[in-house]
Amino acid sequence: MWRRIGPVHTARRVFKPSRPGIVEDAAVARMQKIRTLVGLAAVVWMSVTYKIADSIGDVVDNRTDQSWTSVLLLSVTFPLAVGILLALVPDTARRELLRRSARCFGAIVALLAAVFVFPVIVLTGFAEGRFATGPAMTVVTVVVLAVVFVWVLPFIVWGVGLALTHVFRTADIHETLPPLLAMTLVWEMALVDLFTDAYAGVEITVRILLVLGAPLSVTAVGLWELRRLRVNHGLSVQGLLMR
Repeated sequence: MWRRIGPVHTARRVFKPSRPGIVEDAAVARMQKIRTLVGLAAVVWMSVTYKIADSIGDVVDNRTDQSWTSVLLLSVTFPLAVGILLALVPDTARRELLRRSARCFGAIVALLAAVFVFPVIVLTGFAEGRFATGPAMTVVTVVVLAVVFVWVLPFIVWGVGLALTHVFRTADIHETLPPLLAMTLVWEMALVDLFTDAYAGVEITVRILLVLGAPLSVTAVGLWELRRLRVNHGLSVQGLLMR
């Protein structure tokens, strides 16, 4: 039962695309994992080598903050992308586009709602035992806090990773949309780093590598993925427009 209702299994159901007939390319998935691991290792090495962070823990904190910022940017970018698609697809295809988008919006809402649980229990005083005024409410408080930390927290952690990997399951709309959105997202993150003066104090060469490394690598993988989808599976951006 835990495997069926556990946070990891639930996150997979919520954040992984599952449209019937969807194309799954093992080579693309493998390349994405390799790129992610290499990129993470490079950031950790450069952060420690050039004293950008004082410890590995600081690096982890920075990567966590960046992941959450990416999720928030993607939550804004995706509705804009759907709006653009609605304007470009034929009138007869708009209802189908909205139907395919429903699970993507559902994934966004699920992740934001799960994260929202933590400020709620803190601001209401629930986490401090404010409502544990008797034996029964004490039990309720302990159970709720246990569910939050044993189920909700792992769901968020796993969900953020899956949401970014599968770009909020946008392959449910069309297989070419995830690489397009991924490329857009990393360049948005590069602009955020630029305007927030990220990596201040680092020599210019290393700073350029840190800011542009992810966008260039993700763009290269995204273009390769789009080409592979077109050549091996006959899927192109034209199909995204449902024409």
